[in-house]
Formats: sequence, C-alpha cells, structure tokens
Amino acid sequence: MTTPDASTTITGDAADSRGTPGQQFVAALAQAGGSGDLTVAIDAHLPGAFPLFASRPRYPVRHLLNTASVDADGPAAYVYEPSAQRREDSGTTYDATPEATFLPELREAELSDLTVSVSLPPTILDRAALLTAFIDRRVLVRTATMENQVLLRGSEDGKVPGLLALPGMRRRSSERSLDEAVTAVAFEVEETGGSCDGIVAHPAVYWEMVRQGLLARLGVAGVVVSRTRMIARNTMLLGDFQAAVTLLLPHVNELSLRRRAGARGEDVIQARTRLGLAVHVPQHLIELTWNGSDS
Repeated sequence: MTTPDASTTITGDAADSRGTPGQQFVAALAQAGGSGDLTVAIDAHLPGAFPLFASRPRYPVRHLLNTASVDADGPAAYVYEPSAQRREDSGTTYDATPEATFLPELREAELSDLTVSVSLPPTILDRAALLTAFIDRRVLVRTATMENQVLLRGSEDGKVPGLLALPGMRRRSSERSLDEAVTAVAFEVEETGGSCDGIVAHPAVYWEMVRQGLLARLGVAGVVVSRTRMIARNTMLLGDFQAAVTLLLPHVNELSLRRRAGARGEDVIQARTRLGLAVHVPQHLIELTWNGSDS
C-alpha cells in the first residue's frame, strides 16, 4: 500500500508502453494508488510525442535534425570536422573546395536533462480522460518548446551547445528583401559541400514567407522551415542540418507527479527527457540577421 508521503517509481510494462505518454501515466497512477509522489518511465521521446505534430506541419527544430540512439549514461563519441583553413568559396576542383581542408577528429558529446513542470488543476487526478488529454496536449507541447530553446540556445548546464552559438558556424547580415536574403544565404550554405535542407525562423517571418509564396518555393527545393518563438524576429538559421549535427537520444523519459509542489501548494506534473547534440560540421550552418523590409 502506498502511504501519503511515499514516492513510487513505475517502469517497463507496468507503465503500459502501448499508449500515449498521457495514457501510460494515467494507467500507472491507477495501479499505484495512494497519494504520494509518482514517477513513471515513458516509452516515447516526450518533445516528439505531442500528438498535433502528426496532423499539422508546424515543425520543431528537432524535425530538421538527424537523430541517433545512444547510451543513457553518455558521453557519446562522434566525428567533428573543423576546417584547417578559412576557405569559404569553392573552386571547380575537389582540392579547391573548403571540405578538402577539413580535419576529422573524435569528440564526445555530453547529455543533459530537460525538465518542465506544469501545475495541475484541482481534482484533475480523479478524472482519467481529462488528465490524459492534459498531459498529451498541454504538458508535451511545453517540452517541445523547451527543447527548441535548448537546441537553439544551449542547456543551462552547458552540456548541450546551442546551434546559434556554435564555434565555426558562419554569420551573415542582409538588408535585401526577404526572398533575396534567404536565397543568397542558402547558396552560401552549399559552398562548404552541404545542401541547404532547413531554415529556423520566427513565426512572424514564417508567415511573411507564406504571404510572399516563398515558403512554397522553398518546399519545391526541399527546404523545410521550422518556426519557433525561441529565435529572434530578425534572425534566421539556415543550413545543412542533417549533415551538420545529430540529435542524440538516450531514451530517458519520465513523467512525475509531485504532490503540493507548486508555488500555491498545488500538485505538479514534471516532464523529464535526456538529450545531447553532436556537432559534426558547424560551418554548414549560417546565422542570417535580416534587417530588410518587405512592407
């Protein structure tokens, strides 16, 4: 029997790995009983499990990245390819390309835990259907937002580097029109041997791309645009994301119930997921500061 002050951890089949994170948690809560804290290991990467990702094309930053499974304890070894010379313009022979000067070396990526806490409305723990939907739709979307922040700006513990602050990446500034600025920098991405496959932009810029028809034209070229408020309105990140970096997933995901842990004494759901970032070719990424106007 679980006592009021006890903390219970449920893992494996007991968490019902066949359902959504919300369903897994609610099944474990019913099994545990009592009124103590509860931690449930979830069989899904929480930021990627938000159900509305499947029905609408709002892509998080993680959607642009290559992913790899790694050991939960880390660190994870990967290949990093810095350039021996600062050559950005490619010639017409292999020896004249920037990648001819890359010097591969082995590095190790550390892993960091991303956590988000969300207050629970009173009595929701007694309403299984409401609690399931709240976790799947409201808690998980917050983990996706936090993951966008960590991937772009880095983790607070410094273990996950932010894509906007990578040593070796390139930076450009433009006062040209939006479509001219984007296409010029997309070309520059490919001067280091990559292919511009993605852009991260603020929603205001994304919808300007929609208005101009630029988004559709980028889609024809195979460029996926991720929109997030975690990047400034005048900043875009363009690159060969698939080749430049790998999102490392050790498959450590938990949902925890913390009794009376909120600022007002309310119960709290805490989501935790572990991740890392291997940076292979930072020169495949370009930060574009756009100072133009299309109004």
